[in-house]
Amino acid sequence: MPINLSYESDIATLNNAAQPSSNTDDNYRSTPLLYINSHRIPTHLAALARPNQTLLDFLRNTLHLTGSKLGCGEGGCGACTVLLSRFDKSKGAVVHSTVNACLFPVLGADGCHVTTVEGIGSWRHDASKNGGIASGSNITANNSGEETDNLHPIQRAMVDMHGSQCGYCTPGIVMALYGLFAQDGMLPSNNSGDGSSNHEVTTAAQRHDYLEEHLDGNLCRCTGYRPIWDAARSLVSCHHSEDDLEEIRGPCGVKCGECPERESCEMDCNLESKKQMTSVAADDNGGGCCGGSGTNSGNEKCCSSSSMDKIQQYQQIIESKHSEKWWDQPNDMFPKELLRDDEKSVHDELSKPLKVMDTSIHNGGTWYTPNTLEELLDLFREFSGSNGSSGGIKMVVGNTEVGIETKFKHASYPTMVHPSKDIHTLHDIFATKDYYHVGGCAALGDLQEFCHSEMTSDGEEASRRRNERTAKPMHDMLRWFASTQIRNVACLGGNLVTASPISDMNPMLCSLGATLVLASRPKSDGGVVRRNVKVSDFFIGYRTVEKEDMEVIERVDVPLLQDRFEYCIPFKQARRREDDISIVTSGMRIKLCPAATTDNGGSHWEIKDVAIAFGGMAPKTVMARRTMDALIGKPFDSNSFEDARKVLQDEFQMPDDVPGGQAQYRLTLACSFLHRFYLNCVEELTKDVAADKTEGVLYPPVPLIENDEECGVGGFVGVKKPSITGLQTYPEPKVATGLEVEHLGMKDESSDLPLAAVAAAAAKSSSSDKPMKQKNNSVGQPATHASGPLHCTGEAIYIDDIPAPANLLHGSLILASKCHATLASINVEPALSIPGVAGVFTSDDIEKIGGDNKMGPILLDDFTFLPVGEKVEFVGQVLGIVVAASQEIAEKGTRAVAVEYTDDVEGRAIVSIEDAIDAESFWTDFRHEMKRGGNVGEILNDSEVDGKRLVIVEGSMRSGGQEHFYLEPNSTLAVPSESATNLTIYSSTQAPTKTQDFCARVTNTPAAKVVVRMKRMGGGFGGKETRSVFIATAAAVSAKLMNRPVRVTLNRDTDMAITGGRHAFLAKYKAGAVVEEDGTIKLHALDVRLYNNGGCKFDLSGPVMDRALFHVDNCYFWPNFHSVGTSCKTSQPPHTAFRGFGGPQGLLVAEHIMDHFATECNVSGDKLRRDNMYSLQDATPFGMRFGDGFTGMWNVPGMWDRLEKELDIPGRRQRAAEFNKTNKWVKRGVGFIPTKFGIAFTAKYMNQGGALVHLYTDGTVLVTHGGTEMGQGLHTKVCQVAAQAFNIPLEHVYVNDSSTDKVANTIPSAASMSTDLYGMATLDACQQILKRIQPIKDSLSPDATLKEVAKKAFFERIDLSAHGFFALDNDRCGYDWNKDRPEGFPADLPDNAWKGHPFNYFTQGVAMAEVEIDVLTGDHKTISADVLVDVGSSINPAIDIGQIEGAFIQGMGWATIEEVIYGDDDHTWIRPRARMHTTGPGTYKIPAFNDVPESFHISLLENANNPFAVHSSKAVGEPPFFLGCSVFFAIKDAITAARGGEGGYFEFRLPATSERIRMACSDRIASECIGSDRDQSSFQPQGSF
Repeated sequence: MPINLSYESDIATLNNAAQPSSNTDDNYRSTPLLYINSHRIPTHLAALARPNQTLLDFLRNTLHLTGSKLGCGEGGCGACTVLLSRFDKSKGAVVHSTVNACLFPVLGADGCHVTTVEGIGSWRHDASKNGGIASGSNITANNSGEETDNLHPIQRAMVDMHGSQCGYCTPGIVMALYGLFAQDGMLPSNNSGDGSSNHEVTTAAQRHDYLEEHLDGNLCRCTGYRPIWDAARSLVSCHHSEDDLEEIRGPCGVKCGECPERESCEMDCNLESKKQMTSVAADDNGGGCCGGSGTNSGNEKCCSSSSMDKIQQYQQIIESKHSEKWWDQPNDMFPKELLRDDEKSVHDELSKPLKVMDTSIHNGGTWYTPNTLEELLDLFREFSGSNGSSGGIKMVVGNTEVGIETKFKHASYPTMVHPSKDIHTLHDIFATKDYYHVGGCAALGDLQEFCHSEMTSDGEEASRRRNERTAKPMHDMLRWFASTQIRNVACLGGNLVTASPISDMNPMLCSLGATLVLASRPKSDGGVVRRNVKVSDFFIGYRTVEKEDMEVIERVDVPLLQDRFEYCIPFKQARRREDDISIVTSGMRIKLCPAATTDNGGSHWEIKDVAIAFGGMAPKTVMARRTMDALIGKPFDSNSFEDARKVLQDEFQMPDDVPGGQAQYRLTLACSFLHRFYLNCVEELTKDVAADKTEGVLYPPVPLIENDEECGVGGFVGVKKPSITGLQTYPEPKVATGLEVEHLGMKDESSDLPLAAVAAAAAKSSSSDKPMKQKNNSVGQPATHASGPLHCTGEAIYIDDIPAPANLLHGSLILASKCHATLASINVEPALSIPGVAGVFTSDDIEKIGGDNKMGPILLDDFTFLPVGEKVEFVGQVLGIVVAASQEIAEKGTRAVAVEYTDDVEGRAIVSIEDAIDAESFWTDFRHEMKRGGNVGEILNDSEVDGKRLVIVEGSMRSGGQEHFYLEPNSTLAVPSESATNLTIYSSTQAPTKTQDFCARVTNTPAAKVVVRMKRMGGGFGGKETRSVFIATAAAVSAKLMNRPVRVTLNRDTDMAITGGRHAFLAKYKAGAVVEEDGTIKLHALDVRLYNNGGCKFDLSGPVMDRALFHVDNCYFWPNFHSVGTSCKTSQPPHTAFRGFGGPQGLLVAEHIMDHFATECNVSGDKLRRDNMYSLQDATPFGMRFGDGFTGMWNVPGMWDRLEKELDIPGRRQRAAEFNKTNKWVKRGVGFIPTKFGIAFTAKYMNQGGALVHLYTDGTVLVTHGGTEMGQGLHTKVCQVAAQAFNIPLEHVYVNDSSTDKVANTIPSAASMSTDLYGMATLDACQQILKRIQPIKDSLSPDATLKEVAKKAFFERIDLSAHGFFALDNDRCGYDWNKDRPEGFPADLPDNAWKGHPFNYFTQGVAMAEVEIDVLTGDHKTISADVLVDVGSSINPAIDIGQIEGAFIQGMGWATIEEVIYGDDDHTWIRPRARMHTTGPGTYKIPAFNDVPESFHISLLENANNPFAVHSSKAVGEPPFFLGCSVFFAIKDAITAARGGEGGYFEFRLPATSERIRMACSDRIASECIGSDRDQSSFQPQGSF
C-alpha cells in the first residue's frame, strides 16, 4: 500500500536522496563543484546530484530553475539548451559551449559554469536581485545615461521581432543564440578581461554565415522561424560598418546596384539585389517587426518591412536600450575562482578525481571522473567484462548516446566513467606531417573547428592542398551531423564504439583509411598497452566492434590525402537536412594515376585505389568491396562507373521487409551517390590538371561529362546553408468596425480611419492618467505578444513549471504493449514493492470511488483506464497509473507492473485505411453524403455534353497523418483540497470545460467542486482539444485516492505514441470536364469518396470528415457534385483535431484532381484553376452562395490575378522550364494554389463564448474569457479589443488565465473561432460597464481619466464587473446533413441550402512556391514562397502574419518531410503490428531552421473588411495551413520535369518525402533499383495511410 514520503521544503526532494559517499579514499572527492548563473551551488545541494541524473533534471527539480524546458528528452528539439563554460588551460581562455541539458549529465558539469536563461536577463526586475540569477548581469547605464533594459539584447530582439508565439521553445533558442554570440569573433569588440579569448576580427557577413551554419539544434512549431532569423541577424548587424555588407555582383562582374540594365535584368542576382534594396521607412508603431508606409495594388496605404529593413532599423533600438557590456556577460559571469590560479582551494579540489555513489532510492550507480589515463584504464580493468562484479562499466562523455539508452531503452550502467579534460591524449586534436590525430573523447564540434582551420590555413601549396582535401570531407559531414549542441559534447570515439549502422562519420573514416589506437592497462602496476585497428575492420556486426571490454579508443589517426589526384567525397541523405540521422550515408575515396592505353599508344586516367563505405546499407558500416574490386585498375570513365553500379546493385540487394524499410530507395541512393562521386571526381581532376603548370608534363585527357550533368556535382552536404529573408506587408493599421455594430448596437465611429502618428504614440503611452477623450487606439496595432518578454526570459510558467506543492507525487501511465488482444490481468504488486512508489491505480479503483470510467468527446467509447476483460484496441492504451516520489521511480514502477493478455490476434489488427475497407470497419452511423445537380454516375458514363467532349479522369490520392509535435508535452497537475472533496486541475488543454466534466465524472465529484485552470500551453494545434483529457482524468483519480497532489507529464515518445494526430486520408474519385469551343476546360461533374483513418475510437473523426467534405471543392465550381465521407475504425490510437480539422485533406484532393485534368487535357494548370473559380452568386455544393450578404467579399479570383501578375507566374514557369532543359539532375518547379477555409464550428451549439471583465479603481482592466492561449495570440488580441473599448493603453489590460470558476461552460479553443467568439464576448462585457459608468463620465470633466471615473463609480456603488456573451446568429452556423428538402423551399435558392449555413464566412488566400529538387537523392529546397491572405481588417497584423508563417511552415511540413509510420503491411519490420514507430524527433521530422523558404513573403490583403466578425477581422489560425501545400505541388511540378513529361498523370502521394521525390523521378538509376519485376511507372514507396 502507499507509503508516506517527507520532503525538504527548500529543495522539494526526497530526504533520502543522494548523499556524500562514505568512501574515505583521500584520492577521491565525493561532491561535485557546480556553478550555476555565476553562483556556486551550496554543498548540501550539490551533494544531491546523482550519477544518472541529467543537468536538466537537477536544474528544474533541485534548483527550481524551470526556464530550461523538457521538450523531448533526446536532444532533438533544443528546448533545454544551456551554456556550459569552462576554463581551457591549453588556450588560456574560457570556452563556451551550448549543450542539451536533457542529455548532459549534471556530474559532467563538475568544475564548469552553467548559464541558464534565467541568468542572462529578466523582465520587470533587476536580474541581480534574483537568487537564481547571476549578479553579473550588466544592468548598467547606456551612453545617454538612461538605465538599460533588464532584458538581454537577444531577449529584447526576440520580443520585438515577434520571435515567440507559444514560447515553450523560446528559452532554448535564446540560449542557443547566446552561446553562438559567446564565440570568438561574434562579439562586437575585443575583450581584455581576465580569461577571455582574443576575438577575431570578422565581418558582419562572416558572422551571419556563422549563425546560419550553427543555429541547427532547436525546433519551433509555431513561428515558421523567419522572425527568429530576423532577431538573430539584427544582433549580428548591430556591430558592423556599411563596408561589411557585400554588394551582389552578377556573372557579368558588374555590381547589380550599378548595372545600367538593372530594371530589365531578370537574373537571379539582380532580383535578389533589388529585393534587398527594398526599403520602407519604419513606423514606430511596428514594434520592430512590420512598420513603414508604402503602396499596394489597392487604394489603401500599406506597411511593409523586409528582413534587411528591420535589421537596419532595429540597431537604434538595441543601441539605445543596451550597453555593449551585455555582450561581455558570458565571460563576466564566469566564476573567478575557476579562473584564477590564486584560488588554491578550488583548484586543489578539482585536481582530485570525482567519485559519486548514488545511495538514494533511485539507485543510479557510481560515477567516476578520473584525471589521468591510468586511472581511467584501471577503472575499465576493474569493472569491465568478467572482472566487473557490478554489471559493467560505461564511458560517458557527452551522454548523447548513453542518455538515450538509459531513458528510452532503460539500460542500467552501475559504473559510469567521465574522463577529465586533463587527460589530454583523449581530448587533443593535432596534425603531424602525414596524419590528423583525433583524441577519442574530443568533441565533434572541436573536430569540425579544427577541420575548418586546416581547410583555410596558409602554408606550402602541396601541404595546404593535402590538408584541405582531407579536412573538407570530414568538416562537411560534421556540418550536418546532429546539432551544434550535440557536436559540442559528443565524441568520435563514442560514435565508433556505438557502431550505429547509419553513422555518418564511420563510413567517412573507413573511406579515409583511418586507424584506431586502442589503449588498455591489463595490470595495475603495468604500463599502458596500445594496439591499432583499421576503422574498416572495426565493425564486426550489428552494434558490435573489435574491441576488448577493458580497452578504450585513445585516438583516431587519419592519413592525409595526396595533394593531387586523390579525392574523398562525403554523401548523406536523410529525411531532413539538419539534425537528422541518415537514411544512407557514404564516404568515397579514389586515387587516380595516368596510364598507357594499350590499343592506340595513348594514355588515360586509371583508378589506382578506391574505398567506398556505406552506412544504412547493412546492419553495420560496410565497405563495398565487390564494387571497389570492380573499379580498381579500370579506366576512370563513365563506362567503368556504370559497370560498377550494376555490381553495387547486386552487392546490396535488400528485401522489402528489411529493418528500416525503404529498400529500393536506399539502393537507389547508394547508386546515385556513386554516380555523383564520378561527376565530382571529374570536376576535381579537371581542376588538378589545370592547376599543374609543371613544364613538359602532359596528362591524359579528362573524361568529359555532358553539360546538363554538371549540375549533378555537389549536393547539399558541401553547400553553404541559405540565408532566410522575407517581406511582410499589411494595410496601414486602422480601427475598423464589424459585427459589433449590428450585434451590440455600437455606433460605427471608425470610418476605417488609419491610425495617425499621434494616436499611435498615445497607444504606446504607459500613463493611466491620460484623459479618456484622447484616443488610445489598440486595435490594428502590430503589438508584440503579451507574454513575449516572459517567454524570452524563461519566466513564463507552464504546467510542469508550477512549483511543486507539498507532498507532490509524480504519475506515469501503464500502457498496453499489444493490441487486438484481451486484457487478462494486471499485477501491481511488483511496482508497489519498489521504494518510492506510493500507489498504483486501475479501473478497479475508479469503480471503488463510484466514478464513471467511460469518456469521449462525442461517443463515450473510451476509458480512463481499460478494465480487465476488455479488448486492447491500440498499442499504448492506458491501463492504469503509477504514482511515486519522482518521475524516474514512477516510470520504473510502470515497467514493473505485470500485464497479461489473452486471445492475442495481433496479426489481424486493422491498421490502414485499405485494411478497414477490406474488413468493412467503419463508423457507418456517421457516414455523410452530399449531392448537387444531376446523377453524377450517369453523367460520367457519357463522353459528351451538349455535343462537347467530356474528358474523364479517374484515380486516387492519399495523404498521410501528422504529429502535432507541440513543444510542451501533455501535462496536468491535480491538487486535492478539503479532504479530497475538491479538485483543482492545472492542465495544458484547449478544453477546460471538457476536462472539468470528465475529471468530475471519473472521480465522482460534482463539477462545481472541480476547477480547471489553464494559464498557457506550449502549443496545441488541436492535439489538446480532446486528447489531453485522459491525462487529466488519470491525474485526478490519483490525486483523489491519495489525497495528495499528482503531476502527470508525458514523455515525448509516450505523448506521440498514444495521443493520435492528423487523420490520414484516401480519396477515390471520378471526374468529368467539358472542352468548350474555345478550348477552355470547364469542370462538369465530380464523384469522390473520402475515407479517413480514425484510429480505434471515434473521438472527432466524424466532424473531421465533415469538414473535409465541405472543402473538397476548394475554390472551384462543380455543377454536378457527389461526395461521400466515411471514417474508418482501425487499431491506431484515436486520431483527433489538428490545425485545419480535415479541411486541408479535402482541399488537397481538389488540387490533385485539377492537376490530373491539366495533365489529361494538356493545358496550363494555372489557367484551368482560374477558369473554374467560383464567381459571385455561385453556390457551393453545400448551399452557401458567394456574395456580400452571404459570405462577404469573394476575393480569391482577384488575389489570384494579383499574384499571377506581381510574381510573373507565367514568366517564372518559363524560366524554370529553361533551367530544367539544361540541368538533368536538378529540377525546378512552381506551385500556385488558392484556398478558402470556412469559419465556424460545424456543430451549431459550439458557436458561443463568454467573458468576464473587471474594471478596477486604478483604471486597469482584467479580462477572463473562455478561450485558451496556446501561442496564437488570443489573449493579446482580446486585450487589444478591451483596451480599444475603454480607450486605455494596451498594457493596462491583462488576461490572467482561463478558469472554469470564472467563465463556465466553455467551448474548446478550436476552429480558428476564438477571437471571433471571445473578442465579441469581451466587447459585450466592456460595453455593459461603459454604459453603466457613462453618467459618471458625463458628470466629470472632459479631461477625466478612466481611473477617476472608475473610482467615483465605485463610491457610487456601480458594478464595475460584467459577464459578456456572444453566440453566432442561428442563420449563420449549423448544418443538418440528414435534413430533407422542405416542401415549398424556394427554387431560386441553392441545393442543400435548406440544411443550414455551416460557415459564417471564408478566410481566403493564394500562395506560390518555387522549389528545386535533387533528382539523384530526392532532396529539395524551397527557393521562394509568396503568400497573400485575406484576414479582413486585422486586429493585430504582426500576430496574424506570424500565424500565417507558422501555419504555412506546418502545412509545408505535413506536405513534405513529416511522415508518420506504423507497423502495417508496408512496414512489417515494426513490431508489434500497429505500433507507432515515429515517436520522437529522432524518427519524426518537423521543419527546422534550414527548411524555411529562402525568400519568404507574406502579405495581408487590403480593402477586405468583414462585417461578420469583431472589428471586421477574420480568423487566421487554420486557413493558411493548406497554402504550405504549394511547396508540395511545386515539387510535383519539378518531378514532372524530371520524368520528361512522359507517362502523363501519376499519383504523387503526400508527404513528398525525399524517398517519394527520388523514386517518382523514374530515371534510369531509379528504374534499375526498383527492378524489372515491378511496374516502374506506378511504383509507390511504402507508407502508412
